[in-house]
Amino acid sequence: MEIAKEYLKIDSLEGPLMVLSGVENASYGEIIKIRVKDGKDRLGKIIRLEDKTVVAQVFEGTSGLSATNASVRFTGRPFELIMSPDILGRSFDGIGRPIDGGGPIYGNLRYNINGRPINPVARKYPRDYIETGVSSIDTLITLIRGQKLPIFSGNGLPHNELAAQIVRQAKLSGTSNDKFAVVFTAIGVKHDDADFFRRSFEDSGAIDKVVMFINLADDPIVERVSTPRCALTTAEYLAFELGYHVLVVMTDLTSYCEALREVSSAREEVPSRKGYPGYLYSDLASLYERAGMLHSREGSITFLPILTMPNDDISHPIPDLTGYITEGQIVLSRELHQDNIYPPINVLPSLSRLMKDGIGEGYTTKEHPDVANQLFSCYSKVQDIRSLAQIIGESDLTETDQRYMAFGRAFESRFVRQHLDESRDINKSLDIAWEVLSILPKTELDRLSTEIVEAFYKG
Repeated sequence: MEIAKEYLKIDSLEGPLMVLSGVENASYGEIIKIRVKDGKDRLGKIIRLEDKTVVAQVFEGTSGLSATNASVRFTGRPFELIMSPDILGRSFDGIGRPIDGGGPIYGNLRYNINGRPINPVARKYPRDYIETGVSSIDTLITLIRGQKLPIFSGNGLPHNELAAQIVRQAKLSGTSNDKFAVVFTAIGVKHDDADFFRRSFEDSGAIDKVVMFINLADDPIVERVSTPRCALTTAEYLAFELGYHVLVVMTDLTSYCEALREVSSAREEVPSRKGYPGYLYSDLASLYERAGMLHSREGSITFLPILTMPNDDISHPIPDLTGYITEGQIVLSRELHQDNIYPPINVLPSLSRLMKDGIGEGYTTKEHPDVANQLFSCYSKVQDIRSLAQIIGESDLTETDQRYMAFGRAFESRFVRQHLDESRDINKSLDIAWEVLSILPKTELDRLSTEIVEAFYKG
């Protein structure tokens, strides 16, 4: 049996990085253990190999380390998490260590957090929907099992409140008896935000179906790079080993990308757009593409990442690249937020590309797709009429245009707006949709058949 070597001298320390020379038989991604004299032991991960020189990133940071006060031992294993059914209801830090006082997780299964790519041939096409209890999402941007649907937000918008509400309320479609779980991940959040999430899930009783990963803003930056991978590894275990339908809610992915940029800068890599590494696209894809369904397994992973757009710029590299990989987006509006409308979802630039395959007869209701198309069409026309009203005044609009203005106000205040603790099932949401559509003359409902209008119009 080969004796484990311990290296007593560190060549150099640069930010979160440690350089060692004369190392033999090391592997990329291997975990190292750093024993600090008169201090707490730390973990690191090898991120570069050049001949016998190793560069490792230290999860807890290199503060307090020197070339002579620490020793390094190579474990010969990648970063792994121990998995057990007992993880449900538990809370962990950014690299999977319990932080809820419930003790360590015991189990025989160890999972590499880097995961395994899903073979495209093994993928099952996503069907059926996950009900979030939020009218504008369930009716117009329906979340389908196995989908990747990001929420594009901005600084100061209530994306944390929306994330917590979705976790509390999310469930499988009403007729399903399948097992459901949520993996909630907070990346780079403040302490009061972390406390808000914990209290929210505990008070609502949702905590029993939730696995939480909390990476705080004052945690070492390197931990942040591993946090989403720990969460997705947990989701893979729950979905493909235990048969759960798992919803992964992750906020804020922009903090992850900022950490990636900082580590890339420390590694002196050539930067790309706005200083982000050139591999940002493939790195994000390695996260997003872990969501989906398999022909050979019962469970599914549905991914709902939340990212804040710097300066509300949807063309920024993070939302821009995310849009190429995912199947739609939910966009939050600063204007609606300023009008005290919660959740401030701007439905016009929002889109769910898989929505058509998980709604309608057999899933929601037969008329749902047509009602959604009609709402989009009418609300789009409202924007044009509002622009005209700013020029000539609302009183000089035609009677039909004034009805459209009334529809727009009702759509935002009655359909889009709902309380933080209000959960609406799909039938309730469609009822409200018909109430606001009935403000318009029947002749304007040109996306609906005469039979549907006669059956549901409330005028």
